Amino acid sequence: MKNNVLIYCFALFALAFSCTEQQQSEIKMVSPEEMQSLLELEDVQLVDVRTEEEYKEGYIEHSQNIDFKSPTFEEDIVKLDKTKPVVVYCRSGGRSGKCSKKLKEAGFVKIYDLEGGLEKWKFKGLEVKTFE
Repeated sequence: MKNNVLIYCFALFALAFSCTEQQQSEIKMVSPEEMQSLLELEDVQLVDVRTEEEYKEGYIEHSQNIDFKSPTFEEDIVKLDKTKPVVVYCRSGGRSGKCSKKLKEAGFVKIYDLEGGLEKWKFKGLEVKTFE
């Protein structure tokens, strides 16, 4: 009888431990269409990691510019809310991929990376804003 109680307690402990939610970072590549849906449905932080000059030439509405090449880049990204999803993009996907890894290392929970960057976004005919 004691063994049954012990086994029962151990099983409950194992079940409780296995069901605890562990916050692990997740990087997901998204197509322009998927990203557009994310921007409409979720409360996300949209980050353009290109240079300021590139950003001024055209950007996705509601994005903020945090230059990946800036010496203050790592300080700037930690100002974002780690509990909210972050969507990153660059010109073609290289810098945003590197940025996604840095966000993961910094403890951000949900990270989306625009596949093909702004070039693919524009190729799909999606809107790009410019400074006028």
